[in-house]
Amino acid sequence: MGKWHLGYPPHFGPLRSGYDEFFGPLGGAVDYFSYKSYDGGRDLYNGDTPDTSQQGYLTDVISEKACDFIERHAARQRFFLSVHYTAPHWPWETRDDAKESQRIGGRISHLDGGGLPVYQRMIHHMDEGIGRILATLKAKGIERDTLVVFTSDNGGERYSDTWPFVGKKMDLLEGGLRVPLLVRWPAFVQAGGVTAQPMMTMDWAPTILDATGVAADPGYPLDGLSMLATLRDPKKLRKRPMFWRMKYRGQAAAIDGPWKYLRQDGHEFLFNLEMDPRERANLAARKPLQFKRLREKFSAWNATMPEIPDEAKYTLVYSAATMAQASG
Repeated sequence: MGKWHLGYPPHFGPLRSGYDEFFGPLGGAVDYFSYKSYDGGRDLYNGDTPDTSQQGYLTDVISEKACDFIERHAARQRFFLSVHYTAPHWPWETRDDAKESQRIGGRISHLDGGGLPVYQRMIHHMDEGIGRILATLKAKGIERDTLVVFTSDNGGERYSDTWPFVGKKMDLLEGGLRVPLLVRWPAFVQAGGVTAQPMMTMDWAPTILDATGVAADPGYPLDGLSMLATLRDPKKLRKRPMFWRMKYRGQAAAIDGPWKYLRQDGHEFLFNLEMDPRERANLAARKPLQFKRLREKFSAWNATMPEIPDEAKYTLVYSAATMAQASG
């Protein structure tokens, strides 16, 4: 339920990726009232079929659809539900901003609107929806045995605050990489626990399979690692390097323990994240062996990955001409 943003039919889509049903926009962002996408067309689907009748504030609609799914499947021994809110992505619209939706029309990048109160309210609406989902699990008597995961896809942008980190969405600095991660599973996970275990979104596939006792298909090797043991005991840490790459600004990153290698625009850096989580002190010259080790680790990992095709594109909706830029 909610945002897909992983390709369009006939070659891609939720129903071609293992899901039995889908409701939401296929693209990366839509207006919260008109459901218009970047091109001005309506982007809302039921399965592979365009939805032409749905109305309402999208965050609330996604919450309603998620609760309905739980109502229909609660009697099953197992079910899997992904709820991908578009909030708090632009356009900057709360439940009370239908007139603002009419004003901007298809200009959903909304470079002349929004503000901290609006951003906070959009998150509040999402929070209310999550509360409704949890209340539905409780009403159906399955909250104790249901694993609930709350996380985000990347660091925030524009009105978000990633303190104490530097960087936001589209950066491989820590402000673009680190996201919230909350887990609720009363039958298995003790409340109030905090762990220092580094984890990536791709770890959830093997973790959930492990939790349900289902073996992964050997024909489709998983990229992540199961973190089930850490959910049981937050002090049980698993050493693992992590790697990223991005065509935008030619970015590359590798983290191993406290050390991080970063490349941006042809410039290379080495940081100690324990001492310097804001990534302001470049230790590449002071720690040449550590720098060389991490750079070689990244190169070895990158060699196992497909090439990024020349036709791969990225789009920024703002520029130095449309939004004031910070320095330093």
